[in-house]
Amino acid sequence: MEPNEQEQQELYFKFAMYEKQIREMQQQIESVENGIVDLTSLNFAMDELVGNTGKEIYAPLGKGIFVKAKLISEELNVDIGNGNLVKKNIPDTKKLILEQIKKLEGIKIELENNLEQLGKEINGMIGNQEHECQHCGEGECTCGHEEE
Repeated sequence: MEPNEQEQQELYFKFAMYEKQIREMQQQIESVENGIVDLTSLNFAMDELVGNTGKEIYAPLGKGIFVKAKLISEELNVDIGNGNLVKKNIPDTKKLILEQIKKLEGIKIELENNLEQLGKEINGMIGNQEHECQHCGEGECTCGHEEE
């Protein structure tokens, strides 16, 4: 295999790897954005509970399934991980949700910065490739003209 062909194959392989990384980062960003939307909706739903003790509400059982229930307290049981529940009031729960949203927004910014950095690396790799001189054709310019 000629050196130029080998370089082209290596370049193709690198671009394929970059493309895969970009797709994975975009999926991660989308997942984080979905988490932010879910938590924001939950935060607003908390406001609906305030002052409604004794009233009937629709409580979710699962995805798209609700049951009519009577709200007997504004005290919530919040999962803090590993199935551990703690009792929290609505304002404390809203604070916790806002903290989680801020963490996710930070992760999203980090992922977007990584994606931007990856784009810069790709552009740098493209820029390092030999230019195609309009006067000389493909490959390295031997006539002294720089492509604009």
